[in-house]
Amino acid sequence: MSEYNFLQRKNDVLKKVDKSYAGGWDKKIAALCEKINKSPNYYTTSSCSGRVLIMIDQMKKGAGLFIWMSHDKITPKEVRDKLENFKEKELLKFKCEPPIIHIVCKTLKDAKEILRKGQKAGFKNSGIISLSRNIVAEIHGTEKFEFPVFKCGKFLIGDKFIRLVVEKSNKKLEKGWKIIGKLDGLIS
Repeated sequence: MSEYNFLQRKNDVLKKVDKSYAGGWDKKIAALCEKINKSPNYYTTSSCSGRVLIMIDQMKKGAGLFIWMSHDKITPKEVRDKLENFKEKELLKFKCEPPIIHIVCKTLKDAKEILRKGQKAGFKNSGIISLSRNIVAEIHGTEKFEFPVFKCGKFLIGDKFIRLVVEKSNKKLEKGWKIIGKLDGLIS
C-alpha cells in the first residue's frame, strides 16, 4: 500500500462517526488509542477496555441483543436488578470480555512490532487478522468467560454465584486495565 493510500484511509477512518453500541470512546482505553493514532504507522479502528454485559443468547449479532453493559466494576445488585426487570422468554447470558484493540498497520514490520509490544504488555491472544486490503493487528486479552444466567423470567444462578461472578469479573477488568497501562508505557 502506498504512503498516500495509508494516510488517506487513516484520515477517513479517524473522521468517521462512532457507530459502536457504547456510542463513544471507552475512556479507559481512549488515551492509548490516541497515542497509537498519533503514530504515522498505525491507526485504530475499534477498541474496548473490557466489559461486562448481559445479552440475549443468540448466535447472530443484531440490534437489541444487549440488555446491559458496563465498562466499569459492577455490583451484585446491578446484575440482579437488570435480570429481574427482564420479562421476555429468551435465554440471557452473562459475559465478561477482555480488552481488545484493532490496529491498521502501515507495513508487516509495523504489525510485528505492535504485536510484540502487545504481548509484552500481557495481551496474549494477539495476532494479525487481515492481510488483504489492510494489515490489521488484533491486540486481545484472555480474561473472559460467559454462561447462561436467566430464562423465562427465572434465575439459573443463585445469589452466592452472582457475588462470585461479580468479584471475578471486577478482578478481570482490573487486570485488563493494568495491561492497557503497560502497553501505553511501551508505545512511544
